[in-house]
Amino acid sequence: MADSRERIRGPSRDGREFLTSPRQVLRRLMLLSEGRQYREAAGVVGRLGPSVLRSVIAELPIDLLLEHLPHSAYLLESFFSRLITVNPSPKPDVPTEAVLWQLIKLFSNPHDPGLKQRCSKLLQSLVQYEPNLRHTIRETRKSFNDAVQGLGVHGLTTDPSGQLISLHMALKTELQRHVDTYKVALHKLEELSLVTINQDPAHSSHQRLLAINYGDIQQRLIDNKTILTVLDKPALKQLTSLIENLSQRVENDKEVLKAVGQVKRVDLQANLEKRPAAGLLMNFARGCEVVLQMMGPENISVGPNNNPSIIGSPKGGSNSSCSDGYHSDDSANEEISSMVSQYRLLYLENRTDTLEALDSLPQLKHVHNLKAKILFSIIVLSFRLCHGMRERKVMEVLRTLNCPLDSTNEITLALDRSIRQHLHDTIDTFPLGEIERSVFNQVLSTLHEYSCLESCPPLTHYVSACVRLAWKMVNQKVPYYLDNDFNLGFLRLEKHDRHAQADRRSDLIKAFLWPALMQNNHCMFKAIVVT
Repeated sequence: MADSRERIRGPSRDGREFLTSPRQVLRRLMLLSEGRQYREAAGVVGRLGPSVLRSVIAELPIDLLLEHLPHSAYLLESFFSRLITVNPSPKPDVPTEAVLWQLIKLFSNPHDPGLKQRCSKLLQSLVQYEPNLRHTIRETRKSFNDAVQGLGVHGLTTDPSGQLISLHMALKTELQRHVDTYKVALHKLEELSLVTINQDPAHSSHQRLLAINYGDIQQRLIDNKTILTVLDKPALKQLTSLIENLSQRVENDKEVLKAVGQVKRVDLQANLEKRPAAGLLMNFARGCEVVLQMMGPENISVGPNNNPSIIGSPKGGSNSSCSDGYHSDDSANEEISSMVSQYRLLYLENRTDTLEALDSLPQLKHVHNLKAKILFSIIVLSFRLCHGMRERKVMEVLRTLNCPLDSTNEITLALDRSIRQHLHDTIDTFPLGEIERSVFNQVLSTLHEYSCLESCPPLTHYVSACVRLAWKMVNQKVPYYLDNDFNLGFLRLEKHDRHAQADRRSDLIKAFLWPALMQNNHCMFKAIVVT
């Protein structure tokens, strides 16, 4: 009878009888995982020694555990915690990026309200084991946000008269203008060639040119001025900017496809053909942001001057350093405070005054939501076009000086910094009429049925104030930018503030009144929303 009891007795729960055998440990872990007994499996992992742990990690089917996230988060966290504790040498090859991307995928479309609580310790252990993951995810989020922002520059452009027109139509018109002009120039050159084409080369020698008389000089001036008048027309100079615009659009679409391809490799179930690219990328960028927040703040690092600097200070705080050699920390903080104050005043004063002016227009008397959307669109357009203008001006100088457009070339990098420094130094005097007209024209063309907007001076002043402040902010040493996540989801206290008249019983966002201001991934001024 005692023998029968011995035969049916299960293995002891502490797992000590097989801790020295990697094969038995692996078998035990797989059995527990199949039964979703992840806590028991984590207890087994917590007692493994360095050599056994390395062997188990090498054979463990991580893909199966990733498929069962977030349920398997406890077991995965125990693996990374144990690796950190025992610090085996050499360091085992663990697919940390695969774990990270699976978590980003989960947080990009969260359906489980307890997802953060389940995965927070796993993320903290993961980044402690592989600190470089934080930089990887920041770069990924930035590439996704940049790709989404690039999608917004494929709108209409302006022709020489200031009218909005599609880029392809503008190129067609401009190329036809060039063709017609060159035909006229060729005809003029043909007329002149009757006199000059068979000219003796000796007549162009230095001594001969010094000996020509007044009549010859007069005729030469007339001939050259005739050709110059045909070719040197201001209207012909738009082709360069149109080509640069086209080039920028091509690069933007490349970045979008690259970002979507990265998502496709992670989420094989995503229906990319029918799903809007912007929504997909914004979801994954939001997943990256949530994962970064859950990783916790970075440690204090000591720089070359033995001055500690906070790398990951809380959002909206004043501890983030914006010094790059031009300012002390105190002056940098004052500059941040000044910029944010101006942005706040733009919302509290300029926007309020303009809204009152729009309220007085009979045509807009009953469209309350539309007026708020107009003012919101203007500030977003201002930042977008100012950012585009800054990059366009930098590229114009680099191309004019035939600099290689290589981000690793030292000469190009030095010139790039000098151009941006000059733009920063001239922010108060730089001509912005082109951007102001473009913003105003886009609003008028979209709302062409509301002709009263065209003769509303407060609206014109508001556009000018938005563009001028946006230009200042995008040309700072550490540029400011707007958070482009305008999804009507749930209120997030770290970057959303309710409007005073919003429904405080609801956390569902109904509309955005003012976008959040960002700098270095920190929220400097929260978005104003209606719930």
